[in-house]
Amino acid sequence: MSSHGQHGPENPVTRYARVEPPVQHQAEPGVQARMSPVPDLGEESYRGNGRLAGRKALITGGDSGIGGAVAIAFAREGADVVIVHLPAEQEDAAHVLNVVRAAGVTGHALEADITDPAACRQLVEDAVSALDGLDILVNNAGKQLAVERLEDLDDEQFELTFRTNVFANFWITKAALAHLPAGGNIINTASLEAYTPAPDRLDYAATKAAINNFSKGLAQQLAPRGIRVNVVAPGPVWTALQVTGGVSDEQMAAFDDESVYNRAGQPAELAAAYVFLASPEASYVSGETLNVNGGMVTP
Repeated sequence: MSSHGQHGPENPVTRYARVEPPVQHQAEPGVQARMSPVPDLGEESYRGNGRLAGRKALITGGDSGIGGAVAIAFAREGADVVIVHLPAEQEDAAHVLNVVRAAGVTGHALEADITDPAACRQLVEDAVSALDGLDILVNNAGKQLAVERLEDLDDEQFELTFRTNVFANFWITKAALAHLPAGGNIINTASLEAYTPAPDRLDYAATKAAINNFSKGLAQQLAPRGIRVNVVAPGPVWTALQVTGGVSDEQMAAFDDESVYNRAGQPAELAAAYVFLASPEASYVSGETLNVNGGMVTP
């Protein structure tokens, strides 16, 4: 699936260099193209094998980071793709859309504020119209803002984090079920934080635990319909979440030191997990959480 390792196995620890980011800040939601260094979405490395040929995928947060890498991988595997993004993320969305369309598939981008239930329902209808159907849903968009003390975590942020990460997942999934056929599947993005919550990300970590739990229950409910539901739980990955207040300055400066690999992950390293879970090879896999976190062992 990637060009790496064509001449024998490659050491995963040194496959990518340490990010070693300079401390940097952007207003939410951030623009990946202006990050230093710019995250790798697999533009040069991902090689498709037709594993998703003819499939129709909707990906929230598909303009950058993990969602962008998934959009590119899905397209190169033959899927038509709709990505959802915020207006401020237009620059990143255009980049991903260009790479998607260069793969020879249909690609569309939708602007939507997923904290609004009506917008969530509408984006599903718009995606179905653009793709003439829907059989893969990736709920990936997320909000993460570090706050050191609970006393300083205001009601508005707590609610907005849940609306973005959990409520939108519910609203979009519920709307998508009217269209998902047997053989369709849903992939939700949780996090290592679902198991090992950072003390300054209480709201974010709680949403990721909720996503994990919701997905496992839903997998059981939808099994009789032939719809699989799975989760990918990333560890520390270099994305726009980090530069928009998702971590403290101290954590950003030491971002590479969190994982056992002693380097941050790149979005490109997550894409194949989503491809596997979306593909027919994973037909007996549902209710699973696939951890992609550089060796950080979880329950």
